[in-house]
Amino acid sequence: MSDYELLDSGDGRKLERFGPYILDRPSLQSVWRPKLGKEEWNRAHAKFTREPDGLWEKKRGFPDEWAIEVEGIKFKLAPTDFGHLGIFPEQRSCWKWIQNHLGKGANVLNLFAYSGGSTMAAALAKAQATHLDASKKMCGWARENAVLNSLEEAPVRWIVDDVKKFLKREVRRKNRYDAIILDPPSFGRGAKGEVFKIEKDIQDILSDCKELLSEQPLFVLLTCHSPGFTPIAMSHLLAQFFPEGDVEAGEMVLEGDENVFPLPSGSFARWRPC
Repeated sequence: MSDYELLDSGDGRKLERFGPYILDRPSLQSVWRPKLGKEEWNRAHAKFTREPDGLWEKKRGFPDEWAIEVEGIKFKLAPTDFGHLGIFPEQRSCWKWIQNHLGKGANVLNLFAYSGGSTMAAALAKAQATHLDASKKMCGWARENAVLNSLEEAPVRWIVDDVKKFLKREVRRKNRYDAIILDPPSFGRGAKGEVFKIEKDIQDILSDCKELLSEQPLFVLLTCHSPGFTPIAMSHLLAQFFPEGDVEAGEMVLEGDENVFPLPSGSFARWRPC
């Protein structure tokens, strides 16, 4: 049995199982009615509400942190003030795809790398990875995940920096990568307070990414949770900046058994050369 499972969704909420624990969290996409009754939803070990300032309601015995395994990758989980846990399980298919499309020694750049799911996938495929995130805390969390996966000696560069500034420096240095992975937020701040807005910055970032690809690139993988960045919109972005290749795009979804509505949870687009 998988350590992750979507149990139900509806009325702006989602009910999920992470290992032995069931969580009830917000989900703006869940505009339908739940299939399960209140009794099943009340089984949740913890519930997060955004109003007024974000609050976890936890039952006795709910841990401060625990570990699960998804698609062969181990993650440390811990409730955060934003209702996150240190994993976005809708990325499961992306982690599997990364491992299937990387070879030993490939040089991979992972931007906005969060807790390192894609970095772990690359390292498990024997690739060399550069893991970059503006948050020192999340970079440390990712390094803990590397230890969980026995990858502490893997060839990974751990960098805390602003993505835009880092890319400009890499272009000037004429460094090159065989594959680039990026999962930009809607809004964020860099290590020194730099402001990131996806609508304003994504084109410059993709332009720099194009400059950083090696002569024989493997892929560019773009994922996003921002409203308006639909699969079609993201497909257009990659096709415009990387015209010599094929683009595949779709929705990332959370899934349970056949009785559970698949829950759309962002979009992906991936480019590969012809």
